[in-house]
Amino acid sequence: MAGSNSYTIVEYFGGDDGYRCGYCKSEKGNFSHGMWSHSMTVQDYQDLIDRGWRRSGKYVYKPILKKTCCPQYTIRCHALKFQPSKSHKKILKKMNKFISNGELPTAQEDGESMDSVCEEAGPREPSKVCQSDVKLAAISDVKQEVPNCPAPAEVQKKSVDSTAASSENSQKDSASVSDAGTAAKAPKPGLGADPSRPPCRKAKDLRKERRLQKDQIRQHGAGVLPAKPAHTNQAKTLEEFMSESLDDSSSHRLEVRLVRSNPPSPQFKASFDASYQVYKLYQMAIHKDPPEKPSESQFRRFLCDSPLEAEYSPDGPEMGYGSFHQQYWLDGRIVAVGVIDILPACVSSVYLYYHPDFTSLSLGSYSALREIAFTRQLQKQATNLCYYYLGFYIHSCPKMRYKGQYRPADLLCPETYAWVSIERCVPLLDSSRYARLNQDPNAGDARAVEDVGRALVLHRRTVMPYAVYSRKRKGPSDEAEVQQYAGLVGQNCAERILLYRS
Repeated sequence: MAGSNSYTIVEYFGGDDGYRCGYCKSEKGNFSHGMWSHSMTVQDYQDLIDRGWRRSGKYVYKPILKKTCCPQYTIRCHALKFQPSKSHKKILKKMNKFISNGELPTAQEDGESMDSVCEEAGPREPSKVCQSDVKLAAISDVKQEVPNCPAPAEVQKKSVDSTAASSENSQKDSASVSDAGTAAKAPKPGLGADPSRPPCRKAKDLRKERRLQKDQIRQHGAGVLPAKPAHTNQAKTLEEFMSESLDDSSSHRLEVRLVRSNPPSPQFKASFDASYQVYKLYQMAIHKDPPEKPSESQFRRFLCDSPLEAEYSPDGPEMGYGSFHQQYWLDGRIVAVGVIDILPACVSSVYLYYHPDFTSLSLGSYSALREIAFTRQLQKQATNLCYYYLGFYIHSCPKMRYKGQYRPADLLCPETYAWVSIERCVPLLDSSRYARLNQDPNAGDARAVEDVGRALVLHRRTVMPYAVYSRKRKGPSDEAEVQQYAGLVGQNCAERILLYRS
Protein backbone atom coordinates (compact mmCIF):
# COMPACT_ATOMS: atom_id res chain seq x y z
CA MET A 1 0.00 0.00 0.00
CA ALA A 2 1.30 3.46 -0.89
CA GLY A 3 2.47 5.75 1.82
CA SER A 4 1.37 9.33 2.43
CA ASN A 5 3.59 10.55 -0.40
CA SER A 6 3.35 9.21 -3.92
CA TYR A 7 5.23 9.80 -7.12
CA THR A 8 4.09 9.81 -10.72
CA ILE A 9 6.05 7.11 -12.56
CA VAL A 10 6.20 7.10 -16.36
CA GLU A 11 7.96 5.31 -19.20
CA TYR A 12 8.52 7.53 -22.24
CA PHE A 13 7.99 6.23 -25.81
CA GLY A 14 8.92 9.09 -28.15
CA GLY A 15 6.79 9.68 -31.26
CA ASP A 16 8.54 8.72 -34.49
CA ASP A 17 6.05 6.14 -35.79
CA GLY A 18 2.69 6.92 -37.36
CA TYR A 19 -0.50 5.14 -36.36
CA ARG A 20 -4.05 4.82 -37.66
CA CYS A 21 -6.19 7.92 -37.21
CA GLY A 22 -9.65 7.33 -35.73
CA TYR A 23 -11.00 10.48 -37.37
CA CYS A 24 -9.89 10.56 -41.02
CA LYS A 25 -9.03 6.81 -41.06
CA SER A 26 -5.50 7.46 -42.37
CA GLU A 27 -3.45 4.33 -41.70
CA LYS A 28 -0.19 6.07 -40.77
CA GLY A 29 -1.12 9.73 -40.37
CA ASN A 30 -1.60 9.91 -36.60
CA PHE A 31 1.57 11.02 -34.79
CA SER A 32 1.90 11.57 -31.05
CA HIS A 33 4.39 11.41 -28.22
CA GLY A 34 3.40 8.82 -25.64
CA MET A 35 4.26 7.46 -22.23
CA TRP A 36 2.96 4.67 -20.09
CA SER A 37 1.97 5.87 -16.63
CA HIS A 38 2.23 3.31 -13.84
CA SER A 39 0.92 5.80 -11.31
CA MET A 40 0.09 9.49 -11.45
CA THR A 41 -0.97 12.19 -9.01
CA VAL A 42 -3.96 14.31 -9.96
CA GLN A 43 -1.87 17.51 -9.84
CA ASP A 44 0.69 16.09 -12.26
CA TYR A 45 -2.08 15.06 -14.67
CA GLN A 46 -3.70 18.49 -14.38
CA ASP A 47 -0.37 20.08 -15.33
CA LEU A 48 0.09 17.61 -18.20
CA ILE A 49 -3.31 18.19 -19.78
CA ASP A 50 -2.56 21.91 -19.54
CA ARG A 51 0.37 21.12 -21.85
CA GLY A 52 -1.70 19.16 -24.39
CA TRP A 53 -1.43 15.63 -22.95
CA ARG A 54 -4.39 13.29 -22.54
CA ARG A 55 -4.86 9.78 -21.20
CA SER A 56 -6.45 6.66 -22.69
CA GLY A 57 -6.43 4.12 -19.90
CA LYS A 58 -2.92 4.30 -18.48
CA TYR A 59 -1.42 5.43 -21.77
CA VAL A 60 -0.81 9.20 -21.82
CA TYR A 61 -0.19 10.85 -25.20
CA LYS A 62 0.41 14.26 -26.72
CA PRO A 63 -0.43 14.70 -30.43
CA ILE A 64 2.32 16.19 -32.61
CA LEU A 65 0.15 18.93 -34.04
CA LYS A 66 2.55 20.06 -36.77
CA LYS A 67 2.86 16.51 -38.07
CA THR A 68 -0.38 14.64 -37.40
CA CYS A 69 -3.13 14.41 -40.01
CA CYS A 70 -5.89 15.78 -37.75
CA PRO A 71 -4.45 18.36 -35.31
CA GLN A 72 -6.07 18.04 -31.90
CA TYR A 73 -6.24 21.11 -29.67
CA THR A 74 -7.06 20.81 -25.97
CA ILE A 75 -10.37 22.58 -25.26
CA ARG A 76 -11.95 23.73 -22.03
CA CYS A 77 -15.27 25.38 -21.16
CA HIS A 78 -15.74 28.01 -18.46
CA ALA A 79 -18.38 26.03 -16.58
CA LEU A 80 -19.47 28.84 -14.25
CA LYS A 81 -20.15 31.21 -17.15
CA PHE A 82 -21.81 28.64 -19.41
CA GLN A 83 -25.33 29.35 -20.62
CA PRO A 84 -27.11 26.74 -22.79
CA SER A 85 -27.55 27.67 -26.44
CA LYS A 86 -30.74 27.18 -28.44
CA SER A 87 -29.59 23.73 -29.60
CA HIS A 88 -28.63 22.76 -26.04
CA LYS A 89 -32.07 23.79 -24.76
CA LYS A 90 -33.64 21.69 -27.51
CA ILE A 91 -31.70 18.63 -26.32
CA LEU A 92 -32.62 19.25 -22.67
CA LYS A 93 -36.29 19.69 -23.55
CA LYS A 94 -36.21 16.51 -25.64
CA MET A 95 -34.87 14.54 -22.67
CA ASN A 96 -37.38 16.14 -20.29
CA LYS A 97 -40.23 15.28 -22.63
CA PHE A 98 -39.05 11.67 -22.85
CA ILE A 99 -38.80 11.34 -19.07
CA SER A 100 -42.15 13.02 -18.46
CA ASN A 101 -44.25 11.52 -21.25
CA GLY A 102 -42.27 8.47 -22.31
CA GLU A 103 -42.00 9.70 -25.90
CA LEU A 104 -38.76 8.53 -27.51
CA PRO A 105 -37.83 10.59 -30.61
CA THR A 106 -37.61 8.55 -33.79
CA ALA A 107 -34.85 10.49 -35.56
CA GLN A 108 -31.38 11.28 -34.26
CA GLU A 109 -30.74 14.98 -33.97
CA ASP A 110 -27.71 17.16 -33.40
CA GLY A 111 -25.17 16.04 -30.85
CA GLU A 112 -22.06 13.90 -30.93
CA SER A 113 -20.91 11.78 -28.04
CA MET A 114 -17.95 12.98 -26.06
CA ASP A 115 -14.84 11.64 -27.83
CA SER A 116 -16.89 8.98 -29.57
CA VAL A 117 -13.82 8.00 -31.58
CA CYS A 118 -11.37 5.79 -29.74
CA GLU A 119 -8.04 7.46 -30.39
CA GLU A 120 -5.44 5.04 -31.70
CA ALA A 121 -2.46 6.98 -30.45
CA GLY A 122 0.26 4.34 -30.45
CA PRO A 123 1.65 1.67 -28.13
CA ARG A 124 -0.60 0.84 -25.21
CA GLU A 125 1.58 -1.46 -23.08
CA PRO A 126 4.79 -0.86 -21.12
CA SER A 127 7.80 -2.48 -22.70
CA LYS A 128 10.67 -1.98 -20.31
CA VAL A 129 9.68 -1.39 -16.71
CA CYS A 130 10.54 -3.98 -14.10
CA GLN A 131 7.37 -4.25 -12.01
CA SER A 132 9.27 -4.75 -8.76
CA ASP A 133 11.03 -1.44 -9.35
CA VAL A 134 7.70 0.31 -9.84
CA LYS A 135 6.11 -1.16 -6.72
CA LEU A 136 9.07 -0.30 -4.54
CA ALA A 137 9.30 3.17 -6.02
CA ALA A 138 5.73 3.92 -5.07
CA ILE A 139 6.26 3.45 -1.34
CA SER A 140 7.47 6.08 1.06
CA ASP A 141 10.88 4.50 1.83
CA VAL A 142 12.11 4.76 -1.76
CA LYS A 143 15.83 5.41 -1.84
CA GLN A 144 17.01 8.81 -2.90
CA GLU A 145 20.43 9.34 -4.40
CA VAL A 146 20.73 12.87 -3.03
CA PRO A 147 18.99 14.38 0.02
CA ASN A 148 17.74 17.39 -1.94
CA CYS A 149 15.46 15.49 -4.30
CA PRO A 150 12.11 17.31 -4.10
CA ALA A 151 9.16 15.53 -2.55
CA PRO A 152 6.01 15.26 -4.62
CA ALA A 153 3.32 17.89 -4.06
CA GLU A 154 1.35 16.73 -1.05
CA VAL A 155 -2.36 16.21 -1.23
CA GLN A 156 -3.91 14.86 1.96
CA LYS A 157 -5.01 11.27 1.36
CA LYS A 158 -7.46 9.00 3.13
CA SER A 159 -8.37 5.41 2.46
CA VAL A 160 -10.90 5.02 -0.31
CA ASP A 161 -14.40 4.89 1.10
CA SER A 162 -16.61 2.04 0.09
CA THR A 163 -19.37 4.57 -0.48
CA ALA A 164 -17.85 6.37 -3.46
CA ALA A 165 -21.15 6.37 -5.35
CA SER A 166 -23.32 9.47 -5.18
CA SER A 167 -26.36 10.74 -7.02
CA GLU A 168 -26.15 13.69 -9.38
CA ASN A 169 -29.83 14.49 -8.87
CA SER A 170 -28.83 17.22 -6.43
CA GLN A 171 -27.59 19.24 -9.39
CA LYS A 172 -30.78 21.24 -9.21
CA ASP A 173 -29.18 22.97 -6.20
CA SER A 174 -26.01 23.83 -8.16
CA ALA A 175 -24.74 27.36 -8.57
CA SER A 176 -26.70 29.46 -11.03
CA VAL A 177 -25.07 31.63 -13.63
CA SER A 178 -26.12 35.18 -14.35
CA ASP A 179 -28.88 35.64 -16.88
CA ALA A 180 -27.63 36.05 -20.41
CA GLY A 181 -29.23 38.84 -22.39
CA THR A 182 -30.45 38.14 -25.90
CA ALA A 183 -27.90 39.24 -28.48
CA ALA A 184 -29.22 42.07 -30.63
CA LYS A 185 -29.13 41.52 -34.38
CA ALA A 186 -27.73 44.23 -36.61
CA PRO A 187 -30.54 46.11 -38.43
CA LYS A 188 -30.83 45.79 -42.17
CA PRO A 189 -29.93 48.89 -44.16
CA GLY A 190 -32.90 51.14 -44.86
CA LEU A 191 -35.02 53.78 -43.20
CA GLY A 192 -35.14 51.95 -39.86
CA ALA A 193 -38.13 51.30 -37.61
CA ASP A 194 -41.31 53.36 -38.00
CA PRO A 195 -41.55 55.35 -34.75
CA SER A 196 -45.33 55.66 -35.16
CA ARG A 197 -45.82 51.88 -34.89
CA PRO A 198 -45.32 49.65 -31.81
CA PRO A 199 -42.21 47.43 -31.75
CA CYS A 200 -42.46 43.91 -33.18
CA ARG A 201 -43.15 41.14 -30.69
CA LYS A 202 -43.08 37.37 -30.82
CA ALA A 203 -46.38 35.69 -31.68
CA LYS A 204 -45.93 33.38 -28.69
CA ASP A 205 -45.75 36.38 -26.31
CA LEU A 206 -48.80 37.97 -27.95
CA ARG A 207 -50.84 34.77 -27.49
CA LYS A 208 -49.84 34.57 -23.84
CA GLU A 209 -50.82 38.20 -23.30
CA ARG A 210 -54.23 37.71 -24.94
CA ARG A 211 -54.92 34.66 -22.77
CA LEU A 212 -53.87 36.63 -19.69
CA GLN A 213 -56.14 39.52 -20.65
CA LYS A 214 -59.14 37.17 -21.09
CA ASP A 215 -58.44 35.61 -17.68
CA GLN A 216 -58.21 39.05 -16.11
CA ILE A 217 -61.54 40.12 -17.68
CA ARG A 218 -63.26 37.02 -16.32
CA GLN A 219 -61.68 37.45 -12.88
CA HIS A 220 -62.51 41.17 -12.83
CA GLY A 221 -66.14 40.37 -13.61
CA ALA A 222 -66.19 38.05 -10.61
CA GLY A 223 -64.80 40.74 -8.34
CA VAL A 224 -61.17 39.59 -8.49
CA LEU A 225 -58.49 42.20 -9.06
CA PRO A 226 -56.44 41.67 -12.25
CA ALA A 227 -53.02 40.12 -11.70
CA LYS A 228 -49.83 41.82 -12.73
CA PRO A 229 -48.37 40.45 -15.96
CA ALA A 230 -45.69 37.80 -15.36
CA HIS A 231 -42.13 38.29 -16.57
CA THR A 232 -41.49 35.63 -19.20
CA ASN A 233 -38.21 36.80 -20.72
CA GLN A 234 -35.85 35.76 -17.90
CA ALA A 235 -33.35 33.17 -19.15
CA LYS A 236 -33.41 29.78 -17.43
CA THR A 237 -30.23 28.34 -16.02
CA LEU A 238 -28.84 24.96 -17.01
CA GLU A 239 -29.90 23.55 -13.66
CA GLU A 240 -33.47 24.83 -14.07
CA PHE A 241 -33.79 23.07 -17.41
CA MET A 242 -32.59 19.81 -15.87
CA SER A 243 -34.88 19.99 -12.86
CA GLU A 244 -38.02 20.30 -15.01
CA SER A 245 -38.27 16.52 -15.45
CA LEU A 246 -37.99 15.75 -11.71
CA ASP A 247 -41.63 14.83 -11.14
CA ASP A 248 -43.08 11.85 -9.27
CA SER A 249 -45.69 11.42 -11.98
CA SER A 250 -43.12 11.10 -14.80
CA SER A 251 -43.26 8.08 -17.09
CA HIS A 252 -39.56 7.34 -16.54
CA ARG A 253 -37.05 7.82 -13.75
CA LEU A 254 -33.51 8.95 -14.63
CA GLU A 255 -30.83 8.72 -11.94
CA VAL A 256 -27.17 9.66 -12.34
CA ARG A 257 -24.74 7.80 -10.07
CA LEU A 258 -21.07 8.59 -9.60
CA VAL A 259 -18.91 5.52 -8.90
CA ARG A 260 -15.14 5.50 -8.45
CA SER A 261 -13.45 3.34 -11.07
CA ASN A 262 -9.90 3.39 -9.68
CA PRO A 263 -9.53 1.88 -7.20
CA PRO A 264 -12.88 0.25 -8.04
CA SER A 265 -15.61 0.92 -5.51
CA PRO A 266 -18.10 -1.81 -4.51
CA GLN A 267 -20.76 -0.03 -6.60
CA PHE A 268 -18.46 -0.04 -9.63
CA LYS A 269 -17.77 -3.75 -9.24
CA ALA A 270 -21.46 -4.58 -8.78
CA SER A 271 -22.43 -2.76 -11.98
CA PHE A 272 -19.39 -3.74 -14.06
CA ASP A 273 -21.08 -6.41 -16.20
CA ALA A 274 -24.10 -4.24 -17.01
CA SER A 275 -21.83 -1.31 -17.89
CA TYR A 276 -19.63 -3.47 -20.12
CA GLN A 277 -22.62 -4.83 -22.03
CA VAL A 278 -23.73 -1.26 -22.85
CA TYR A 279 -20.19 -0.47 -24.04
CA LYS A 280 -20.10 -3.55 -26.25
CA LEU A 281 -23.45 -2.74 -27.85
CA TYR A 282 -22.33 0.86 -28.39
CA GLN A 283 -19.06 -0.08 -30.10
CA MET A 284 -20.78 -2.60 -32.36
CA ALA A 285 -23.72 -0.37 -33.35
CA ILE A 286 -22.12 3.08 -33.47
CA HIS A 287 -18.55 2.24 -34.53
CA LYS A 288 -19.32 -0.99 -36.40
CA ASP A 289 -16.81 -3.01 -34.39
CA PRO A 290 -16.94 -6.78 -34.89
CA PRO A 291 -18.29 -8.61 -31.80
CA GLU A 292 -14.86 -9.88 -30.76
CA LYS A 293 -13.19 -6.44 -30.73
CA PRO A 294 -14.92 -4.79 -27.73
CA SER A 295 -13.73 -7.49 -25.34
CA GLU A 296 -13.93 -7.23 -21.58
CA SER A 297 -10.14 -6.88 -21.30
CA GLN A 298 -10.14 -4.08 -23.90
CA PHE A 299 -12.93 -2.32 -21.97
CA ARG A 300 -10.92 -2.57 -18.77
CA ARG A 301 -7.71 -1.22 -20.35
CA PHE A 302 -9.41 1.60 -22.21
CA LEU A 303 -12.06 2.90 -19.79
CA CYS A 304 -11.56 1.30 -16.36
CA ASP A 305 -7.80 1.27 -15.77
CA SER A 306 -6.39 4.61 -14.75
CA PRO A 307 -3.03 5.78 -13.42
CA LEU A 308 -4.76 8.34 -11.19
CA GLU A 309 -4.83 7.52 -7.52
CA ALA A 310 -7.70 8.42 -5.22
CA GLU A 311 -6.74 11.62 -3.43
CA TYR A 312 -8.59 13.68 -0.87
CA SER A 313 -8.14 17.23 0.37
CA PRO A 314 -9.92 19.19 3.13
CA ASP A 315 -10.81 21.90 0.60
CA GLY A 316 -11.55 19.48 -2.23
CA PRO A 317 -14.76 17.78 -3.40
CA GLU A 318 -16.44 15.35 -1.03
CA MET A 319 -15.89 12.32 -3.27
CA GLY A 320 -12.22 13.20 -3.71
CA TYR A 321 -10.13 13.44 -6.88
CA GLY A 322 -9.37 10.71 -9.40
CA SER A 323 -11.18 8.60 -12.03
CA PHE A 324 -14.92 7.92 -12.01
CA HIS A 325 -17.77 6.53 -14.09
CA GLN A 326 -20.92 8.64 -14.15
CA GLN A 327 -23.69 6.11 -14.77
CA TYR A 328 -27.08 7.06 -16.21
CA TRP A 329 -29.73 4.71 -14.83
CA LEU A 330 -33.13 4.74 -16.56
CA ASP A 331 -35.86 2.83 -14.74
CA GLY A 332 -33.29 0.68 -12.94
CA ARG A 333 -30.90 -0.13 -15.81
CA ILE A 334 -27.76 1.52 -17.18
CA VAL A 335 -28.34 3.30 -20.49
CA ALA A 336 -25.19 5.47 -20.68
CA VAL A 337 -21.86 5.97 -18.91
CA GLY A 338 -19.65 9.05 -18.91
CA VAL A 339 -16.02 8.34 -18.00
CA ILE A 340 -14.54 11.37 -16.23
CA ASP A 341 -11.55 12.48 -14.19
CA ILE A 342 -11.99 14.90 -11.30
CA LEU A 343 -8.84 17.03 -11.07
CA PRO A 344 -7.78 20.05 -8.98
CA ALA A 345 -8.98 22.61 -11.57
CA CYS A 346 -11.47 20.74 -13.73
CA VAL A 347 -13.71 17.85 -14.59
CA SER A 348 -12.12 16.16 -17.61
CA SER A 349 -14.31 14.15 -19.98
CA VAL A 350 -12.64 10.91 -21.10
CA TYR A 351 -15.35 9.03 -23.04
CA LEU A 352 -19.09 8.49 -23.32
CA TYR A 353 -20.89 5.33 -24.40
CA TYR A 354 -24.61 4.58 -24.43
CA HIS A 355 -27.20 1.98 -25.37
CA PRO A 356 -27.94 2.24 -29.11
CA ASP A 357 -31.70 2.14 -28.46
CA PHE A 358 -31.42 5.70 -27.08
CA THR A 359 -29.36 7.26 -29.86
CA SER A 360 -32.16 9.69 -30.71
CA LEU A 361 -31.85 11.36 -27.29
CA SER A 362 -28.48 12.95 -28.24
CA LEU A 363 -26.91 11.48 -25.12
CA GLY A 364 -23.43 12.72 -26.05
CA SER A 365 -24.48 16.35 -25.86
CA TYR A 366 -26.86 15.71 -22.96
CA SER A 367 -24.09 14.09 -20.89
CA ALA A 368 -21.77 17.04 -21.61
CA LEU A 369 -24.42 19.41 -20.26
CA ARG A 370 -24.82 17.22 -17.17
CA GLU A 371 -21.05 17.21 -16.66
CA ILE A 372 -20.93 21.01 -16.92
CA ALA A 373 -23.63 21.20 -14.25
CA PHE A 374 -21.68 18.66 -12.18
CA THR A 375 -18.55 20.85 -12.45
CA ARG A 376 -20.55 23.80 -11.14
CA GLN A 377 -21.77 21.67 -8.26
CA LEU A 378 -18.22 20.62 -7.35
CA GLN A 379 -17.00 24.22 -7.50
CA LYS A 380 -19.11 24.95 -4.43
CA GLN A 381 -16.84 22.59 -2.48
CA ALA A 382 -13.55 23.21 -4.33
CA THR A 383 -13.27 26.85 -5.45
CA ASN A 384 -10.43 26.19 -7.93
CA LEU A 385 -12.40 23.53 -9.77
CA CYS A 386 -14.24 25.66 -12.32
CA TYR A 387 -13.44 24.29 -15.81
CA TYR A 388 -14.87 21.49 -17.90
CA TYR A 389 -12.35 19.89 -20.27
CA LEU A 390 -13.90 18.30 -23.35
CA GLY A 391 -10.75 16.55 -24.56
CA PHE A 392 -9.57 17.60 -28.01
CA TYR A 393 -11.12 20.02 -30.48
CA ILE A 394 -10.46 18.98 -34.09
CA HIS A 395 -11.30 21.83 -36.44
CA SER A 396 -10.22 19.91 -39.55
CA CYS A 397 -12.82 17.22 -38.77
CA PRO A 398 -16.27 18.87 -39.15
CA LYS A 399 -18.12 16.32 -37.02
CA MET A 400 -15.80 17.08 -34.09
CA ARG A 401 -16.37 20.86 -34.15
CA TYR A 402 -19.42 20.48 -31.92
CA LYS A 403 -17.18 20.79 -28.87
CA GLY A 404 -16.71 24.45 -29.71
CA GLN A 405 -20.42 25.05 -29.04
CA TYR A 406 -19.98 24.84 -25.25
CA ARG A 407 -19.01 28.45 -24.63
CA PRO A 408 -17.26 30.41 -23.34
CA ALA A 409 -14.42 28.13 -24.40
CA ASP A 410 -10.64 28.29 -24.83
CA LEU A 411 -8.15 26.35 -26.93
CA LEU A 412 -4.61 25.63 -25.76
CA CYS A 413 -1.85 27.19 -27.83
CA PRO A 414 0.52 24.36 -28.86
CA GLU A 415 3.61 26.58 -28.60
CA THR A 416 3.12 28.82 -25.57
CA TYR A 417 0.57 26.68 -23.68
CA ALA A 418 -1.54 29.77 -23.08
CA TRP A 419 -5.33 29.59 -23.31
CA VAL A 420 -6.91 31.53 -26.17
CA SER A 421 -10.65 32.14 -26.63
CA ILE A 422 -12.09 29.96 -29.38
CA GLU A 423 -13.53 32.99 -31.18
CA ARG A 424 -9.98 34.18 -31.85
CA CYS A 425 -8.80 30.68 -32.84
CA VAL A 426 -11.42 29.74 -35.44
CA PRO A 427 -10.27 32.23 -38.14
CA LEU A 428 -6.70 30.94 -37.78
CA LEU A 429 -7.81 27.30 -38.07
CA ASP A 430 -10.05 28.11 -41.03
CA SER A 431 -6.95 29.08 -43.00
CA SER A 432 -4.54 26.42 -41.69
CA ARG A 433 -4.85 23.02 -39.96
CA TYR A 434 -2.01 23.96 -37.65
CA ALA A 435 -1.74 27.37 -36.03
CA ARG A 436 0.12 29.06 -33.22
CA LEU A 437 -3.00 30.29 -31.44
CA ASN A 438 -1.26 32.82 -29.21
CA GLN A 439 -0.65 35.77 -31.54
CA ASP A 440 1.77 37.54 -29.21
CA PRO A 441 5.10 37.11 -31.03
CA ASN A 442 7.06 37.67 -27.82
CA ALA A 443 5.21 35.03 -25.78
CA GLY A 444 6.93 31.75 -25.04
CA ASP A 445 6.57 28.62 -22.93
CA ALA A 446 6.63 29.77 -19.30
CA ARG A 447 7.61 26.26 -18.17
CA ALA A 448 10.16 25.51 -20.85
CA VAL A 449 12.90 23.13 -19.77
CA GLU A 450 15.87 25.02 -18.37
CA ASP A 451 18.01 22.31 -16.83
CA VAL A 452 17.43 18.70 -17.87
CA GLY A 453 19.88 17.63 -15.17
CA ARG A 454 17.24 18.40 -12.54
CA ALA A 455 14.69 16.05 -14.08
CA LEU A 456 14.01 13.11 -11.77
CA VAL A 457 14.58 9.53 -12.89
CA LEU A 458 13.93 6.15 -11.30
CA HIS A 459 16.88 3.80 -11.68
CA ARG A 460 17.29 0.53 -9.80
CA ARG A 461 14.68 1.46 -7.19
CA THR A 462 16.43 4.76 -6.53
CA VAL A 463 15.19 8.29 -7.26
CA MET A 464 17.88 10.65 -8.50
CA PRO A 465 18.32 13.74 -10.69
CA TYR A 466 19.18 12.98 -14.28
CA ALA A 467 22.57 14.68 -13.81
CA VAL A 468 23.52 12.04 -11.24
CA TYR A 469 22.12 9.19 -13.32
CA SER A 470 23.92 10.28 -16.51
CA ARG A 471 27.29 10.10 -14.73
CA LYS A 472 26.56 6.52 -13.66
CA ARG A 473 25.06 5.39 -16.94
CA LYS A 474 27.02 2.97 -19.09
CA GLY A 475 26.54 2.71 -22.83
CA PRO A 476 25.31 5.29 -25.34
CA SER A 477 23.93 8.58 -24.05
CA ASP A 478 20.15 8.96 -23.72
CA GLU A 479 20.31 12.72 -23.12
CA ALA A 480 18.50 13.60 -26.37
CA GLU A 481 15.51 11.41 -25.42
CA VAL A 482 15.36 12.78 -21.87
CA GLN A 483 15.70 16.33 -23.19
CA GLN A 484 12.75 15.74 -25.54
CA TYR A 485 10.65 14.25 -22.73
CA ALA A 486 11.46 17.13 -20.34
CA GLY A 487 10.58 19.69 -23.00
CA LEU A 488 7.18 18.08 -23.53
CA VAL A 489 6.20 17.81 -19.86
CA GLY A 490 7.80 21.11 -18.80
CA GLN A 491 10.42 21.89 -16.18
CA ASN A 492 8.04 21.71 -13.21
CA CYS A 493 6.69 18.27 -14.07
CA ALA A 494 10.14 17.00 -15.01
CA GLU A 495 11.32 17.80 -11.49
CA ARG A 496 8.37 15.91 -9.90
CA ILE A 497 7.63 12.98 -12.23
CA LEU A 498 9.87 9.91 -12.11
CA LEU A 499 11.08 8.89 -15.55
CA TYR A 500 11.94 5.19 -15.52
CA ARG A 501 15.48 4.31 -16.68
CA SER A 502 16.55 0.70 -17.03
